[in-house]
Amino acid sequence: MVIESSNVKYDEEFITNSKGMKLFTCQWIPIDCEPKALVFLNHGYAMECSVSMKGTAMRLVKAGFGVYGIDNQGHGKSDGIQGHISCFDDLVDDCSQFFTSICERKENKNKLRILLGESMGGAMVLRLHRTKPNFWDGGVLVAPMCKIADNMRPPQLVMNILLQLNRIIPTWRIVPGEDIIELAFRDPIIRQQIRDNPLCYKGRVRLQTAVELFTAAVDLENRLKEVTMPFLIVHGEDDKVTDPLTSKLLYESASTTDKAFKLYPGMWHAL
Repeated sequence: MVIESSNVKYDEEFITNSKGMKLFTCQWIPIDCEPKALVFLNHGYAMECSVSMKGTAMRLVKAGFGVYGIDNQGHGKSDGIQGHISCFDDLVDDCSQFFTSICERKENKNKLRILLGESMGGAMVLRLHRTKPNFWDGGVLVAPMCKIADNMRPPQLVMNILLQLNRIIPTWRIVPGEDIIELAFRDPIIRQQIRDNPLCYKGRVRLQTAVELFTAAVDLENRLKEVTMPFLIVHGEDDKVTDPLTSKLLYESASTTDKAFKLYPGMWHAL
């Protein structure tokens, strides 16, 4: 499907990953100029690209960037049980293969490659960078999931029980916790838009999803020094979903000297 309006060409395509799953991808390309750089969108947990990140994409494309997004397995229009992540590494592989295929097109070979990720997507940006440290030219991390906020974690005893249950009932929606939409979105209008979006998952966190997200966050938290690409972090000071202190620690620990950290007072998880 190709749609052209407001000097923007929007297109959608389904690709097939190495496991035979169909994954939804989308792109926004400026019509009146050659893209000056490529920006690759990485959505957050339970979110998707074509609707939830459309505003971000439109601002970028109107500034002259080519923008590309992919719905992860179990998210948006892609295959998989909605809200289920069986293996975070598989998501990394999917994004890496799709984004790399865009970069390797003849018309894109000399363009800058920028990764942009929100929340879980921020973790994805860091993992993609680790996979190909010299391939990406920079990253924008919006409230990155380098650590799950303490108030979002079940007590350790409950965690131990859930880890055992994960071997038996990985897709069950039994992880206790507060409503993430209520915690993440300060603006009630945006909050309702997310609730009304059928592509966004709204149930309790599935068991295996919780384990994979927690494991991915711990892994990143322990390897912050390995980040060598230029990056910008933006984080809301009142974020109760991902920990802004860990974003500050990432800024202080990363090996790159080309980095910036912006903390916004009064802002929540979704900026």
